[in-house]
Amino acid sequence: MTSLTLAAAEEIIGAAHQRAQEIGKAVSVAVVDAGGFPIAIRRPDGARPLTPDIARAKAYTAAIMQRPGKMLKKWQESQPVFFSQLSQLPGAALPIMATEGSLTIKKDGEIIGGLGIAGGTADEDQQIAEEVLKSLGYELEFAAWGVAGGKD
Repeated sequence: MTSLTLAAAEEIIGAAHQRAQEIGKAVSVAVVDAGGFPIAIRRPDGARPLTPDIARAKAYTAAIMQRPGKMLKKWQESQPVFFSQLSQLPGAALPIMATEGSLTIKKDGEIIGGLGIAGGTADEDQQIAEEVLKSLGYELEFAAWGVAGGKD
């Protein structure tokens, strides 16, 4: 079983902040383990105060739902009551945020954590997250829900 180390989380965060700076954005970045527990969260100078909490909720969602937030959007739209209730479960630490900038961290076919980015537009948050994880060798492919071996 592979685990996500603090060093790996810091590497992801550093790469995300560098990429965000290149496009002129100050984004907060959160990395959590496979259980949704925080490993590291960073809010750079200039990032809005609420962005660390949003980034953490995005990372949490990607880890515990075991799919990137963007993949969960259609499910959330088709069953909004179900999704609103997920955040009310006794074991739910944070709200479930099915949105861009929420990526599951996967290595060698195993889900090892979640990445959340907040502070840019939805598309910018998503782009930064995808580029960073891809550049660091993490997997970005996930089977579609309910389809064995399918892709979204």
